[in-house]
Amino acid sequence: MSNLTSRAVKALLALVVALVGLVGITATSAGADPGARPAAVGASCGDTSGFPVVALSSLPPEATDTYDLIQSDGPYPYPEDGTVFGNREGLLPDCASGYYHEFTVETPGSPDRGARRIISGSGGEYFYTDDHYASFSLIDVAAGTP
Repeated sequence: MSNLTSRAVKALLALVVALVGLVGITATSAGADPGARPAAVGASCGDTSGFPVVALSSLPPEATDTYDLIQSDGPYPYPEDGTVFGNREGLLPDCASGYYHEFTVETPGSPDRGARRIISGSGGEYFYTDDHYASFSLIDVAAGTP
């Protein structure tokens, strides 16, 4: 076999091995444990691997309402909605000022905005807090939207 043919065969073999590995990873992911953490978008400027991940559908229904408002760019029920979230608590990944924006998640029966919020990041990630920024979960928006 010529040197050129040998290299071509090796390259083709490497490609087949890579494709088989990719199919194996996809098959493993498709058959993954249903209790495994769902995929969610992480912040482009920091690590989100330490955050619990929650499906949008597992949050109070008002969270889905707020998410839908964010997707349609309002109108929002409170003037603070859509404003820059400063991350003063330092619990979210440390991103540039203006990266995060906050949105109220209605709390039925509350006389004010309540403690629930969705924080959106410019990278497409969404965080949920129900304790006024004391803790956050990363929202898997694909799990729970029509």
